[in-house]
Amino acid sequence: MSDWKKTAAVAIIGGGIMGVSTAYHLAKRGISDVVILEKDLLAQATTGLSVGGIRQQFSLPANIRLVQHSVRVFEHFKDEFGVDINFRKAGYLFLARSEKTWKDFLSSVETQRKYGVTVEVLSPEEIKYRWPYLNVSDLKGGTFGPEDGYTDPYLVAMGFASSARKLGVRIKEETKVTGIKVASGRVEGIETTKGPILTPVVVNAAGPWGGDVAKMAGLDLPVRPFRRQVFMTKSFNAIPKPVPMVIDQDTTFYFRGEEPGLLMGMSDRDEPSSFNTHVDRSFMEKVIEEAVHRAPVLEKAKILRGWGGLYTITPDNNPIIGEAMDIEGLFCAVGFSGHGFQQGLAVGLILSELILDGHTHFDLKPYIYDRFGKVKQEGERKVV
Repeated sequence: MSDWKKTAAVAIIGGGIMGVSTAYHLAKRGISDVVILEKDLLAQATTGLSVGGIRQQFSLPANIRLVQHSVRVFEHFKDEFGVDINFRKAGYLFLARSEKTWKDFLSSVETQRKYGVTVEVLSPEEIKYRWPYLNVSDLKGGTFGPEDGYTDPYLVAMGFASSARKLGVRIKEETKVTGIKVASGRVEGIETTKGPILTPVVVNAAGPWGGDVAKMAGLDLPVRPFRRQVFMTKSFNAIPKPVPMVIDQDTTFYFRGEEPGLLMGMSDRDEPSSFNTHVDRSFMEKVIEEAVHRAPVLEKAKILRGWGGLYTITPDNNPIIGEAMDIEGLFCAVGFSGHGFQQGLAVGLILSELILDGHTHFDLKPYIYDRFGKVKQEGERKVV
């Protein structure tokens, strides 16, 4: 407790990619009096359990732009942070079974190309030619982004955290925030399990717990956590490497390479919101069934292990980013609906600009915190 400091220029709640990216960008601008409060260990929850996908194939321009910024950082990560994150541009292959999904794909491609995304539109025959292990008998077609890929989320988060520390940021693990003090419409400080901190700025980057953190300040944000299960196979060489991220949009089943085997998963659309991260073996059987249907050779694969993580979902599948209009000094970055890791690099920059400059060059209209029930706008369609 001797190193506990009772004040901070900025207090960040959450030690995942959002928290460490925000802290780094603030410190890079000269604001090093920043503290990250993480109730467990850094990047052990949503970020560390992510499958690390990075893709520009979104349906909304704002989401495309966020990842485009992140991709530029990923490409030069070792130069800036001294960490080799093994960014593999194996591509993202989206598959459409239904006519509606196919039409959505084609509409999204127009938007993606308008914003400079390299994306190919493929017939079932072209898909079969390039990835012969796939069953295409029930497909309308697919889209492939050759500049998309995946990397190690934990290494990325640790790269940000290490650099932030070197710039003076304090990181307090196993420190739970228990309250946010608000007076006269602005933030004054926080309460934690290790003591209070007076601060004029609080960043809610608490991931699945973002709704609970917001309630500490009197905000009711429509963000809910949902379990997502991932399974890893034993060494598997029947599919040629590199293996792209293959996503069957209509079922949400996906798989990708992860040496020496494969990662695979799927959303359970019938599962209610919870903080449950246990592995359900009966659900694993459903994933295996979809896996064998889409790539019959996967019948030979053996599951090594599985784990559960949490997506934080909003009604329109878009995040909440920015300052709470009713509470000066309270900033939110929650509800990324499974895209937080790949968007977190840009969001950290955005939050630093909002905090230090009062504005950002990104268009945040799709992400304002009180948009729900007020302005009807299109949600993100490319969600699994």
